[in-house]
Amino acid sequence: MTEKKRRPAKKRPGTNTRSPYFLQPARQGAVTVFRRPAGNRIDPKLCGTMANRAMALALVKQLEKAESVVRDLFLEATDDGIEALEAVLEACRQSVMRRAEGGGSPAPGGGGQGRRRGRGRRRGAPRPADGQQPTADAPASGDTSAA
Repeated sequence: MTEKKRRPAKKRPGTNTRSPYFLQPARQGAVTVFRRPAGNRIDPKLCGTMANRAMALALVKQLEKAESVVRDLFLEATDDGIEALEAVLEACRQSVMRRAEGGGSPAPGGGGQGRRRGRGRRRGAPRPADGQQPTADAPASGDTSAA
């Protein structure tokens, strides 16, 4: 059989791969997250200020998830809509802060936390941080004196 060449998919109008969020540097190394104006807004919406860029990117990811559930949240101009938006923003900020304090990786590839998958993973117990193998004859508490 002859193989047909596949036609590239049509680009649909309205599919925007660019994120509506953007970052700006703030004082003392902090990063501020804004959302581009939409609806009847003329100014960008301040979504939060995070301690570093990794946490700001984690906040953007969290906000994109929240916005995918309630699409018109940033477009709402009523008092109830603004209160709901502020509550969602605060919940997202708290979620990112909790995750950062808990030692979890706030952004992909940030710190090597979590389980490794695929090739090159080690089986068994994790190795000590100093890179040396634990030995069976070494004292557990670090006390070398005999009592």
